[in-house]
Amino acid sequence: MSASGGTKAIVAALAANLAIAAAKFVAFLFSGSSSMLAESVHSLADSGNQGLLLLGGKKAQREATPQHPFGYGRERYIYAFLVSIVLFSVGGMFAIYEGYEKIKHPHEIEAWYWPVGVLVFAIIAETFSFRTAIKESNLLRGKLSWTQFVRRAKAPELPVVLLEDLGALVGLILALVGVSLALVTGDGVWDGIGTLCIGVLLIIIAVVLAAETKSLLLGEAAGTDEVEKIKDALVDGEVVTRIIHMRTLHLGPEELLVAAKIAVQHEDTAAEVAEAINAAEDRIRQAVPIARVIYLEPDIYIESATAAGAGLDKAPGDTGH
Repeated sequence: MSASGGTKAIVAALAANLAIAAAKFVAFLFSGSSSMLAESVHSLADSGNQGLLLLGGKKAQREATPQHPFGYGRERYIYAFLVSIVLFSVGGMFAIYEGYEKIKHPHEIEAWYWPVGVLVFAIIAETFSFRTAIKESNLLRGKLSWTQFVRRAKAPELPVVLLEDLGALVGLILALVGVSLALVTGDGVWDGIGTLCIGVLLIIIAVVLAAETKSLLLGEAAGTDEVEKIKDALVDGEVVTRIIHMRTLHLGPEELLVAAKIAVQHEDTAAEVAEAINAAEDRIRQAVPIARVIYLEPDIYIESATAAGAGLDKAPGDTGH
């Protein structure tokens, strides 16, 4: 994983979640709180999710093979999608089931100081993890809002950790509210309601993660800024006079495929065109270093053909043929 910030945030979240999961489970054993059981499973699922992200980053570093000539960069997207499934099934559905059972068969919380103490410890630990994820994300976020960052980021690790940590913090607060109300009223139903709220929260986050990683799996184009840089680098005004059409595709978070049909003069020789293509590829890689796979096809631009085919087979970067 080339994004060291993503790895740092994952490791911080993994360490926090392992410690929190153990503490929550001990608190559940002493208190019988369903919120604590749901939260311990939630933290255990989060720990597994961070392990999946690290595994995906490791597998994505494999060299290209004849069977997979564009490499394994999308492994990171696959494992991020698996995270959403784990969060939905192991975290969300289990919490909803446990909450339902506790509402149906409520019982008083015992040894209240265990769940309260562990929840306070967990909030502090999760805050540290969340702070690390925010700090590392800010290095890449630029002027984007947090919503835009989650939606547009091509590397899935930081958005996943951000949403997981946010969900964990809100879930801990819900658990603390549920346990507190159960202690104040003496009614264990509140503990079950808190657990249900945790389950709904986890399912919402899982759905958001699944939608975003699905888009990455399907294949996303380069960002608007990168597209403009590539277009500016392609045309030299001498041999390459314009872009007829262009496509970009992320093969992985740090690997971009660029395919373009470019217009050249009809009197240019094959040697001149070949030299111009090589120069254009160099300019693209200097402008956008992640553009590692580039295919350029020279053609003669015919304006009448462009008018006849207007609106057909259009995509960002097209100027017609």
